[in-house]
Amino acid sequence: MKPHCLATFAGGLLLAAVQAAETPAPTIPTTGFSGLDGYRRSRIAVFTDDYGELGRYRADNAKVKARAESHRVVFFGDSITDGWNLGNYFPGKPYVNRGIGGQTTSQMLVRFRQDVIDLKPEAVVILAGSNDIAGNSGPIRDDDIEANLASFIDLARSHGIRVVVASVIPVHNHNPRAQELFDQRPPARIRTLNERIQKLCAREKVAYLDYFGAMVDANGLLRKELADDGLHPNDAGYRVMAPLAEAAIAQATGR
Repeated sequence: MKPHCLATFAGGLLLAAVQAAETPAPTIPTTGFSGLDGYRRSRIAVFTDDYGELGRYRADNAKVKARAESHRVVFFGDSITDGWNLGNYFPGKPYVNRGIGGQTTSQMLVRFRQDVIDLKPEAVVILAGSNDIAGNSGPIRDDDIEANLASFIDLARSHGIRVVVASVIPVHNHNPRAQELFDQRPPARIRTLNERIQKLCAREKVAYLDYFGAMVDANGLLRKELADDGLHPNDAGYRVMAPLAEAAIAQATGR
């Protein structure tokens, strides 16, 4: 490279470095919830580097695809699915957990092919929407949540996969630990979204799994004994959910 070209190139690098140093770091808009703000800041690398978190299950998916299993079912969701030890509640069943804590339906749509379709299950059980309501990956309208759920249905059905779509479970605020999670997820919006999910399932003729109706108390909140933090089911919560999921799978698959 000629001397004058080298000088021009070096000058360009210096200018870019100066401009980068003078540019303020991007800020995450506040949500009004300190815990959620902290969570969103902690997820910047995920949102920019692997939005759908495709890396989480990539290696395990290869192992699952290598197994010959009849009646495989994928449980697809967020932290409520992620924390569910399926082997304890469905012993001997070829049920595969593909939950990722904190995810929204928009993130889940990115990984639906890898974590569901490519595993060739007989059915998929989808539990999602709670983190959309909270705004974990940004504000989202109910119309768009429903559209993402409809996309799951379309994609699964086009590959011969039977579909179960679950209601969003209720929340409670019976202790300080639960308060912010509760405030992020207004019960009225949960009910509204569940009504839309139920109508979507009826319209698309897929199984609707009503966790909400079995877990809600007389005040419209999650029964206190089913979750310690007001959101994530404990053992008692999962014991309510398991037979409901099994019945919905049987409805979807006809067996």
